Amino acid sequence: MEATITIRCIRSFEHRNMRNLVLQKVDLSLTTDELKDLVISKLMSAPNFPPPFRKYPFDTFKIETQAFSFKTNDPIINREDDDTLILKPERSLLEGGVKSETEISFFKLVDYIQYKKDPVMAW
Repeated sequence: MEATITIRCIRSFEHRNMRNLVLQKVDLSLTTDELKDLVISKLMSAPNFPPPFRKYPFDTFKIETQAFSFKTNDPIINREDDDTLILKPERSLLEGGVKSETEISFFKLVDYIQYKKDPVMAW
């Protein structure tokens, strides 16, 4: 089964620094680790991603939204349901709940934990 998904690469939660990467025809039998390798390879050649994004140590995926489903009030990331929405490395995307037109946030887990403790936007 294939799907179109959007990866929201979040470099800074406080500064709302993120870029979207749309992936088409993604095999949902891929594991989260395989998706990570695919996304990082695409980042290296994507023209709208500046060098700071290409070198950033992204390490975690979390389902942000799905077509005709929930939305969050936080403009940068959904801070709820981490247990069910953060994708486990060894599981397939389908097992993690990914389907066509899913938006997935890609970020550094340490930064996310810090942001969750104090969700302040810096300008």
